[in-house]
Amino acid sequence: MVHKFKRNGVIMATDINSGAVHVIDDLVYELLGETSVDNDKKKNLYLENTYGVDTVKAAMAEINELTENGMLYSAPDTESESITRNQSIIKAMCLHVAHDCNLSCEYCFAAEGTFHGERGMMSEETGKKALDLLVKRSGSRRQLEVDFFGGEPLLNFPLIKKLVHYGRSLEKTADKRFRFTLTTNGLALTEEIMDYINEEMDNVVLSLDGRRSVNDRMRKTLTGEGSYDAIQPRISQMVQKRGSKPYFVRGTFTARHLDFAADVIHMSDLGYDQISVEPVVGPPEMEYALQENHIPIIEKEYEKLAEAYLQRKGTENEFRFFHFILDLKQGPCMKKRASGCGAGTEYLAVTPEGDLYPCHQFVGQKDFCLGTVDSGPVNNSKLESFANATIYDKPACMDCWAKYYCSGGCHANAYFANHQLNQPYEIGCQMEKIRIETAMTILALESEESE
Repeated sequence: MVHKFKRNGVIMATDINSGAVHVIDDLVYELLGETSVDNDKKKNLYLENTYGVDTVKAAMAEINELTENGMLYSAPDTESESITRNQSIIKAMCLHVAHDCNLSCEYCFAAEGTFHGERGMMSEETGKKALDLLVKRSGSRRQLEVDFFGGEPLLNFPLIKKLVHYGRSLEKTADKRFRFTLTTNGLALTEEIMDYINEEMDNVVLSLDGRRSVNDRMRKTLTGEGSYDAIQPRISQMVQKRGSKPYFVRGTFTARHLDFAADVIHMSDLGYDQISVEPVVGPPEMEYALQENHIPIIEKEYEKLAEAYLQRKGTENEFRFFHFILDLKQGPCMKKRASGCGAGTEYLAVTPEGDLYPCHQFVGQKDFCLGTVDSGPVNNSKLESFANATIYDKPACMDCWAKYYCSGGCHANAYFANHQLNQPYEIGCQMEKIRIETAMTILALESEESE
């Protein structure tokens, strides 16, 4: 199966099964069909008259050579279709140390940090049990991931410090290595907290939607005021202190501000060089929700963003955009590419009460509670449903050219859009395909410049 496309002035083709990506010309674009070379006699005669018989023969010879070498029309890996997840191994946890927040963001899927439940803080006992469970169920895996999440996790900063300290002690006794991450809206950042984050966190995610007017329309303080002026200076200070260490300034775009490329450029102008802006996901009846008719506008925004990305490369305003970071080797392994993030299998979210959920977006959906930090994940029917949510279990993914890049998309988005895990969120799929194509053309243009 071959996917061909034109974007940002580049013509490309990718072989789905091998992952090979090719920059092609108009002639090859016309010759390549989805499952085989186009052998329409009338069309081929037109191509010979347009490009010349010898040119068409040379192009066909190149296509045949790539096909013989498994770089076009390659066969699928049938063994991969029987992939199953090892439900006994956990490698990552999202610790909801605070179900409370100091902001009131209109699009918050977590209902201002409460996840549609009671406000609360995780106890030291619950946090330690969670880390113990992670170590116990991690098998031979040495690298473990822990994200401190909320609500706003810095509202429970003393616990974060205690759990990091406890995790470091487990590293010595259990021969593990914790990689800690913190996601924060930045409002509670102080000099002390910034220094601690830089010392102990392998990554930090800082929430800002971009321009002041955009940010303040959706991200308000508890008193209903805009938050930009309160958080942007703190985020800038955090980024400056961070230096070369990993971080992302992360925003969300909605139907109210589809011109998100301008927000990325604004953040780049502020000196942020690690940026992510994600599409909102919400009930379709909400005013801010993305709709099918927004896709052409969103597509143009990604193209604008690609132009800005390339123009700023090598300048003081150079930046990395999360969705333009693409591994053309298709990631670490077929198992990962087929099954995605590992929610409900390798990855769990832990509430302040110690309940286990497949990921942070399922927290509060009682049917998705998998167990507790005391019992471990014991809801076998739900565990099995996540283990069986690979691209091979999703009919819409089977013939999709992007399946090995998106791994079937977000389970939570699929469920909240369609009330089932195995039917992907269609609008999300369309945006992902645009991002992948755009990222491929960026890599092609960068390669061309370096030659």
